[in-house]
Amino acid sequence: MEIIAVCSQKGGSGKTTTAISLSAALATNGKKVLLIDLDPQAHATMGLNIESKASIYDVLSNMSKNKKKLTEICIQAEKNFNIAPSSLILSTIEQELSDEIGRESRLRDVILNELDASVYDYVIIDCPPNLGLLTINALRAASSAIIPVEASRFSFEGVTLVVNIINLVNERLNHKIAYKVLVSNFDSRLQHSFKILDQIKQSFQDKVYSTIIHINVKLKESQAEGKTIFSYDKYSRGAKDFFSFAREIISEKQQAEEPTMEKISEKFKNTTLRKIKELHQVTFSFNAPTARSVFVVGDFNEWNIDKDSQLEKRNGVWSKELPLKRGTYQYRFVVDGQWIEDPTNPLTAVNPFGEHNSILEIAE
Repeated sequence: MEIIAVCSQKGGSGKTTTAISLSAALATNGKKVLLIDLDPQAHATMGLNIESKASIYDVLSNMSKNKKKLTEICIQAEKNFNIAPSSLILSTIEQELSDEIGRESRLRDVILNELDASVYDYVIIDCPPNLGLLTINALRAASSAIIPVEASRFSFEGVTLVVNIINLVNERLNHKIAYKVLVSNFDSRLQHSFKILDQIKQSFQDKVYSTIIHINVKLKESQAEGKTIFSYDKYSRGAKDFFSFAREIISEKQQAEEPTMEKISEKFKNTTLRKIKELHQVTFSFNAPTARSVFVVGDFNEWNIDKDSQLEKRNGVWSKELPLKRGTYQYRFVVDGQWIEDPTNPLTAVNPFGEHNSILEIAE
């Protein structure tokens, strides 16, 4: 069970939109997800049209007259996707816990003691837009953090404050948290956006997700309707961006769980060598001199955006050679976060989003 905190000290950075849409995207990928709304403003709860007399306050507080366990307040939002709702009274919890020992670990203790790790693949925590005790609780419970940031100066500078709090949790509570920055609300029409994007990548380097969440009115409309972006308009730019982001999250987890070569027995090494002889070297290329990054993804790599699917640039042309077995594959290129079919390949098939995947056939 992977626990991820979505946190930002600045409102309007897309924090709650990220928490809801990522949860829905992971669920769309067949993962079982619990979204914990830890924001007293309860925007995630309202954004899914959830109404409940019980909330996460009744789980964390010892003074609640309606004391509940975490499993008792969970409500299904969509298939594979549950939410633990919030309420305004949660804003009093910091004062209630101010004199209690272990107050920074209250949420972590609840998750470990009351939640069966086999029930959910991911627990997403929507933090409040500040760096108070609730955010500390979320970071103490999480193994990683997502920091949404707009391509604007103030939002960019706010990331440093969140990183400082994460480092403080690492040092004071002896709890290691991996974090990465997600560029959200990105307006590709503005040159200024690309300037800030370059600054973000230079500052945080490998701690920036490859996926970029672009400005999309459908994301706001879906929340107004109390639906996830996939229920509201699965063909929208917002749905595609978050589907891509979910695949990146899943891919990173799979890579972290892969065994090292030292742990692989000699038997499996020999099997791998035998399979290599059955592979064909296929070169993928994409002409994009001004692009910042290009990936090739398909059913041959489970549509994962990672370092193994990233193309290398030479003289304006991006290319990569992959070993593939004989058969038929579907694939697309991801250019600066945008999914594109191969313009040089006339063979295509319609995908679930109403667009086209390119077809690759490898004969004997």
